[in-house]
Amino acid sequence: MPAQAKATVAALAGRRIDAGDAPAPRFPLASVPKVRRTLHDVFVGKGVGALVSSAACGADLIALEVAGALGIRRRVVLPFSKERFRETSVVDRPGDWGPLYDRVIAEIEAADDLVVLGSAARDADDVYQWASAEIVRQAELLANASPGQNRMAVIVWEGAPRSVSDATEGSRKLAYEAGFTQCCMITL
Repeated sequence: MPAQAKATVAALAGRRIDAGDAPAPRFPLASVPKVRRTLHDVFVGKGVGALVSSAACGADLIALEVAGALGIRRRVVLPFSKERFRETSVVDRPGDWGPLYDRVIAEIEAADDLVVLGSAARDADDVYQWASAEIVRQAELLANASPGQNRMAVIVWEGAPRSVSDATEGSRKLAYEAGFTQCCMITL
């Protein structure tokens, strides 16, 4: 089915790959193939025609890669410059995420679907919460642009918030509050 005929806009949030010294596993590098297969099945099964997410190592980049291979429109929201984001949220974890990030960001920039919020004045937690809210807002904009579009949240995590300011949990709540009709939880 061509991407234009699909009726679901997905807002995705999820875990980054665990740091090498992570005290408790949340998203081990070994889980990447399973998450890739599951995201593929969800995107095809739910008729996803557009995906909105950030581009951190782990769930975000895997989803963006899968969506690109399926011909799904991708919109990326970054809280600050793509260079700073690459250093702080992509190449700082195990795995060779840098080249994938560079390729995906170049493709998304060429499609004019890169949203950079860029606020140096906000603290770290607030910047990520702001980006999460913008991901939900962008998904709503895409869904509202074509009548009949469903809005779906896709959450990739181990199933429990890490803290009160957990960005993945915050994204799940924001999507629910925005009235997203479906929520797909992919458990690591």
